[in-house]
Order: sequence, then C-alpha cells, then structure tokens
Amino acid sequence: MKADAELLFGTLLLGLCGLLGYLSLQLGQVELGSDSYPVYADFITAGGLQDGAVIELAGVEIGRVERVRLANYKARVTLKIRNDIALREDTQAAIKTKGLIGERYIVITPGYSSTTIVPGGTIDKTLEPVDIQELIGKFIFGNVGNTQAPEQTTESDPDRQNGGEDTDLWSLGLDEPS
Repeated sequence: MKADAELLFGTLLLGLCGLLGYLSLQLGQVELGSDSYPVYADFITAGGLQDGAVIELAGVEIGRVERVRLANYKARVTLKIRNDIALREDTQAAIKTKGLIGERYIVITPGYSSTTIVPGGTIDKTLEPVDIQELIGKFIFGNVGNTQAPEQTTESDPDRQNGGEDTDLWSLGLDEPS
C-alpha cells in the first residue's frame, strides 16, 4: 500500500513537471521545430529592440527577432520568418514602438519584386526607430537641433559691446561705412 501511494505521487509529480515544461515553452514562445527561416536586417541603431520581439506584416505576427548584435558598427538583427511567408527582394523592415513607451517590434512592408529573399539573405531597406525623447524635447524646447550658441559679450571685452567702434563689421555681415 505504501508503494502504491509512492507510485501515484511520483506519477502526479512527473505529470506536473511535464505540464509546467509545456506551459513554459508556450508562454516563452520557444519554437522547437524548424518551421522558420533566418533573414538579416541591418539598422543604424536598434533603439531598444530585444531578442524575441515580434515581427509583423499587415498587423499579423509572422516571426520573432532571434538575435540583435553589433556588426560593422550597425545593429544586425536576425529575423526568424515563418516558412509560409515569402519575403520579396524589395521588402522594407522598420522598428516601431507599441504605444507611446511600449515595447519595440519590427514591421515588414512587403515589396513587389518577383525575386524572393533566400534563407540567410538580407533585407536591404530598413527604417530607424523614432526617438520619442528627442521628439518630446523638440516639441517642448523648440528646435533642439540648433547647437550654435549665441555670442556672449563680457565686460572685459569692450569692443564687442554695443557695436563699439572697434567691432569687426564684416564678421557681423555688414559693410564698412563709406
């Protein structure tokens, strides 16, 4: 009777471990099969794109980002695309954000070329992610791109104050008086 109880407990424990393993694979969206093929895309910046990010075409998930790494001073992104999706040679990839400060994902815009990208090929047309902080800064502070500081005058430089007679008029864009 003690052996039967131990056998039942062991079987339940083994079943529970199997169920937890299955759920972790499903929730972690780990693919054990090879029902996808790799495609590469090079971006100037990855902008917070993470491994495992969603790849969408027309709002439908068609794959996942397998890896983001640095290659030749660019962000090389390895995309795992479903086998039933054939990407054209002139396909475009863009890094987007879900919501205002949401997670990053890749949007694929299909091309119209008759040639498809082979497994291991590269998407040549890429768009960089929009930097939300930069946009907010431009909105709040005006044109942040103007990095040229206005010239300041000091009391120790009397020639630059109030257009003194020793002021170089040519550097101000004015002609010398005649």
